Amino acid sequence: MFLPRRSPSRPDDHVLDRMVANIEHGRFERSLSGLTAVAAVITTAEVYFEHYKASFGNKWMWSPILVTPPVVVAGIAGVFSRRWAKTVLPVAAGIYALDGLAGEYFHARGVARKPGGWSLATYNVPMGPPIAAPGLMCVVGGMGLLAALLRREK
Repeated sequence: MFLPRRSPSRPDDHVLDRMVANIEHGRFERSLSGLTAVAAVITTAEVYFEHYKASFGNKWMWSPILVTPPVVVAGIAGVFSRRWAKTVLPVAAGIYALDGLAGEYFHARGVARKPGGWSLATYNVPMGPPIAAPGLMCVVGGMGLLAALLRREK
């Protein structure tokens, strides 16, 4: 028996059906803006605890903590305002991602400064600063940049 497909705009559709339809059509700017804000908070909490264990020995260890509030504010505002999602969020997320790239440099430099440097990579990479950790900031920043390119949900 043939059943007609329901329109995603009908009020009796399930929320999950509407979410899938929006994603299929590239409409999840609001969701990705909010997800960027949440992911930035979680990522920065982890960064804070790890840098706290290292006693914030380098002043640059504070940079991920300082660049987070604008991303969180812009991400939350992007959920409610298209203008914020298209203007402020990509700038804040871009800075957040660039800070992650700077972290990659500092972590690689930290491994190089350990005795033996990169020639003892099998020991120094696991024992030194985590090489891949700042990449998470790049991913979260990329999510904010992607949100600005997408269309808003219906």
